[in-house]
Amino acid sequence: MSSSWFQDTEPSWWHRWACRVLKAGPVPRHVAFIMDGNRRYARKNGLPSVLDGHSKGFDRLAKTLEWCRDLGVNEVTVYAFSIENFKRKEEEVDGLMDLAKRKFQELLDDKETVAKHGVRFRFLGDISRLPADLQHLLAQITLFTRDFDRAFINVCLAYTAQDEMTRAVKAVTMGVEKGLIDAEDISESLISKCLDTRYSPDPDLLVRTSGEARMSDFMLWQSSNCCLHFDNVLWPDYSFYNLSLAVLHYQRHFAAIQDLRNQLRQATEDDTCDQTRVAKFLEWFEQSKRAELERLAASPAVN
Repeated sequence: MSSSWFQDTEPSWWHRWACRVLKAGPVPRHVAFIMDGNRRYARKNGLPSVLDGHSKGFDRLAKTLEWCRDLGVNEVTVYAFSIENFKRKEEEVDGLMDLAKRKFQELLDDKETVAKHGVRFRFLGDISRLPADLQHLLAQITLFTRDFDRAFINVCLAYTAQDEMTRAVKAVTMGVEKGLIDAEDISESLISKCLDTRYSPDPDLLVRTSGEARMSDFMLWQSSNCCLHFDNVLWPDYSFYNLSLAVLHYQRHFAAIQDLRNQLRQATEDDTCDQTRVAKFLEWFEQSKRAELERLAASPAVN
């Protein structure tokens, strides 16, 4: 069975040449995408439903993941579904959930290909807001791929940055209430280690398509010192050319971004907390997250 997630097509000579040129400069390790424009693409092209636009958007995601792999980008984060998207028409929300179930079931059914590519999948957001059968699928995929480390794909579902930060603060607050840490142990570093993105470096490059120049509550904590690139193209029309422009934009600003990151790193260093208490709290935090994953993976998928 050929997985729609992994498109191992033979690259053209010019694609190989362009990759060699781009890889001569600094290549972002972690790229985040706000995949905007699926609905406008559907209307623009006269498709029967906006869901057809979302389906085209997934096809473009799979292709973009292949291009990122060709360039040596080993981590990609995509904004697939915002908490705000639940406010859309019921037909569209249900259709998006069904699309997600089909695509993630395909992924789980093709474990051999996933293992061959060594890709670890992580799902960011308040997964409890999703249908139970989808939660079950995501937990299974997370656990199956947890030891893979050749590449990383983070899919944001039922996500907003404000919600992510709120959940992290609640976890820290619970740690104080349980006596695992003291109030003086709370720091920017500790909160970062309680975010959904705690296993990932901050994105080096964040791309938004469709001509919108706003963040839409996406990775606000993590993107304070990354390179932003806004592109007018609708997401289903995204091409290797568009990705190349984004990487070139990153390369032009690479030195300034590195200087900023070094300054911020020095400014946020904190050694005033009790490392033993913090380590104990983080161990409890990780164990609770793992237990929840295992519960979801083992539970029958009943909505």
